[in-house]
Amino acid sequence: MSNRRIFSALGDLFTTFGRAIAASRAVEAGGKPRADDLRKLGMDPAVFDRIGRF
Repeated sequence: MSNRRIFSALGDLFTTFGRAIAASRAVEAGGKPRADDLRKLGMDPAVFDRIGRF
C-alpha cells in the first residue's frame, strides 16, 4: 500500500469521525444534524426526521 493510499484512508477516517461528532452534538443540543452529514454516515435525513423522542 502506498503512502498516498494510507494518508487518504486516514483522512477519510477522520472526516467520517468528525461528521459523527457534529451530528451527535447537534442532537445533544436539541437541534437537527446537517443532511449532508447524515447522508455521509449512511442515514436517510427524511427517516431521521421521523425519529421521535422517547
